[in-house]
Amino acid sequence: GMKAVLIRDRDTFVSLRGRIKKASKSNADVFISIHADAAVDRRARGSSVYVLSQHGATSEATRILAQRANEADKIGGVSLEDKDEVLKSVLVDLSQTATIDASIDLAEDILRELNVVGKVLRNRVEQAGFAVLKSPDIPSVLVEVAFISNPQEEKRLKSGKHQQALAQAILKGVQRYLKDHAP
Repeated sequence: GMKAVLIRDRDTFVSLRGRIKKASKSNADVFISIHADAAVDRRARGSSVYVLSQHGATSEATRILAQRANEADKIGGVSLEDKDEVLKSVLVDLSQTATIDASIDLAEDILRELNVVGKVLRNRVEQAGFAVLKSPDIPSVLVEVAFISNPQEEKRLKSGKHQQALAQAILKGVQRYLKDHAP
């Protein structure tokens, strides 16, 4: 009952805003950005999951939402066309807060499943201002599956079996989230 939409299917660059825009055009219910981390300390290892921090929910998210609202003249079914700037700002803040809360729920479900596959860096969801997470109305997470700078983790990341285990963990986390938060 789910359809995955890849932002890219080959090694090409897609701008951070372009990624958010593609997810929005696809009417995505969730957005997952998957990465391999790197650190100077080659012993660093483990998975982690990030959501947007409240401090990261800045004017960029407001700009994106305002642009979408201007295109559709609605946010959450409410027309913004005749609203003053203060009310628009309040509606954007409410939307962003709800999206961050939903993102945390999604991230917790994915992190729980990643913990079954291998070591997690921290047993809690991290928050940061990553630009790719700034969609104001799509629950968004950034998953760091491992440290590519760690020789053992790099080797596992090259294994099809381990890649499949990571993909299954993320899928199970999404399924758990959608079971409790149907779109």
